[in-house]
Amino acid sequence: MSRWEPNAPGRLQEAAFALYTEQGYDETTVAEIAARAGLTERTFFRHFADKREVLFDGSESFGSVLVDVIDAAPASDPVLSVVTAAVEAAGEAFPPVEVVSRRRALILANPELLERELIKMFSITCAITEALRRRGTPDAAAELAAHTGASVLHVALDHWIDDPAKRPWKIHVREAMDEARALIGDATH
Repeated sequence: MSRWEPNAPGRLQEAAFALYTEQGYDETTVAEIAARAGLTERTFFRHFADKREVLFDGSESFGSVLVDVIDAAPASDPVLSVVTAAVEAAGEAFPPVEVVSRRRALILANPELLERELIKMFSITCAITEALRRRGTPDAAAELAAHTGASVLHVALDHWIDDPAKRPWKIHVREAMDEARALIGDATH
């Protein structure tokens, strides 16, 4: 096996996606993923803690982008505008929509993966909450804004994936946030 070839994580992810689609998540082993990628199991475990993490690689950097945007926002910017800007920026880090769509389908088809997705999303929501608190947002408002941002992210992601017109990510984020604002009666943007 050629363990020194470039882009081992990407090759492992592609192999995992293919195997999960072909034979199912539960039926796929780390050994099969590594073999399909032309790598060793040891190389797999250098990059991923387990076979679930292949699908969640990059979630830490995604959360970091959200927090960085919030930290850099002027204190005078409205909280929901800051959260919207953060979700817009973080979405730019997504892989192509086709990859995101495949990932979503695999996660929704497996309760273990869905649980991991929910845990990762909760972690990101907590990070947003803490970033908003650092900028002086009161606790309750920070929590509500973070959960609103997470909901907007979820809705925007579904609409982006399913959009036959293939409109840009930011449009879906803004539309979802506009809907959230309308629901809470916040007409200011």
